[in-house]
Amino acid sequence: MKKILVASLALFATASVATAETVRLGTEGAYMPWNGLDENNEVVGFEREVGDALCAIAGLDCEWVINDWDSIIPNLVAGNYDAIIAGMSITAERDEVIDFTAEYYPPSPSLYVAMAGGSASGVIAAQTNTIQAGYVAESGGDLIEFSTPEETIAAVRSGEADAVLADGDYLMPIVEEAGGELAVVGDPVYIGGGVGMGVRETDGDLKAAMNAAIEQMKSDGSLNALITKWFSADSAVY
Repeated sequence: MKKILVASLALFATASVATAETVRLGTEGAYMPWNGLDENNEVVGFEREVGDALCAIAGLDCEWVINDWDSIIPNLVAGNYDAIIAGMSITAERDEVIDFTAEYYPPSPSLYVAMAGGSASGVIAAQTNTIQAGYVAESGGDLIEFSTPEETIAAVRSGEADAVLADGDYLMPIVEEAGGELAVVGDPVYIGGGVGMGVRETDGDLKAAMNAAIEQMKSDGSLNALITKWFSADSAVY
């Protein structure tokens, strides 16, 4: 991506950035309500609305790129898109490879979900390269990893795994729709920081522009409105 040209510090304060090239936003498209795909293969969900709003505030022309989760960081580094907006928690390990904007979603708990009557022990399913997979592995648990979140749920239903550990905001709608087949078990787990956009360490201008836009959305209440729209009225907000 060509360097984003900034006319003045005042423009940063209002997140108005001039750019000669489209900024590409990479997302998974498989993790509702964070991000998903509609029948036309268009990105939908919380992060679609947040990303579009941030680009509008920053004066950027943005387009969406779909990428599998397990290669989402390598493809950012390789230049296949310019930012990740995919429910990615800010962690020290990831920050060694890429940079992060300010968080646009507060830290939230991960939950264990099992078949009704099950427990948070035994074989635990988690999506690969997630903070949940890392947590299970580091705690010495019996971990089985899958490339997509849907596969982790399927593993619990088939008996291949005893429970899944994932973001509570992703799991709760699934539990509610399961009509008693699935249940939250064990205690909530707090791992990782809030969710931010991932950018290359060399793209300081883009990071600054998005940080200014995120701050504006926090200040004017529009970010809180999107959080409660897509998640819950009880969700943590700013």
